[in-house]
Amino acid sequence: MTSTPRTARALARETITQEILAAARARLAADGPAALSLRAVARDVGMVSSAVYRYVENRDALLTALIVECYDELGAAVEDAEAAVAERSDVTTRWLVACRAVRTWSVAHPGEFRLLYGTPVPGYAAPPDTIDPATRLVLVLVKVVADAHDGGTVPPLSPTAQADLTDLVAGARDFLAARGLITDAPPELVVRTLMAWTTVLGTVSFEMFGHLVNTVSDPEAWFDVVALRLAADLGIGL
Repeated sequence: MTSTPRTARALARETITQEILAAARARLAADGPAALSLRAVARDVGMVSSAVYRYVENRDALLTALIVECYDELGAAVEDAEAAVAERSDVTTRWLVACRAVRTWSVAHPGEFRLLYGTPVPGYAAPPDTIDPATRLVLVLVKVVADAHDGGTVPPLSPTAQADLTDLVAGARDFLAARGLITDAPPELVVRTLMAWTTVLGTVSFEMFGHLVNTVSDPEAWFDVVALRLAADLGIGL
């Protein structure tokens, strides 16, 4: 099969759109997501504000494009880092490397991290297009857990709560089942995986927003400690 060659007009449009997105990402770092302005972005790329609307419908469309791009970039970084672990049976290393990739990308892209995981932008609601990109990094972490538990070499996890949590995490179990991950996952494993995912992002958030200042001496080393303890809680760590 051969693809239809893109026209010069299409290539020019793609180039200008990427320039707009790059300028918008620079604005995220300087001004924050809530202050993102199409007028300022237009000025940064040397366009009159009215011309930007030929490429981006409005501010919300620009935010959506940025969110999709950033989620995909973060997801790809985590996927590539985890896939580079040659010994696939070493689930502890795969977990740690994947978690580290989340932190590395986030520290290198503070403006983008605030857009994805910071305070919601007033008046903006992310559309469904952002869901699949957002789950890319989650699926990497879940796949590591799935590989550890589906092999049957990891002892079953003992529930740490008295209440039956089956209904509480039913949505997450359906999510995993639909993607063929952790088949018939016991609720306790789903609970711990959800806790691990949110703790990874929470630990990064604490660092990014300055909450670890005067608390830990080395945020990078602290992150590794947290990631490895989460692995142990999931039954995949030493």
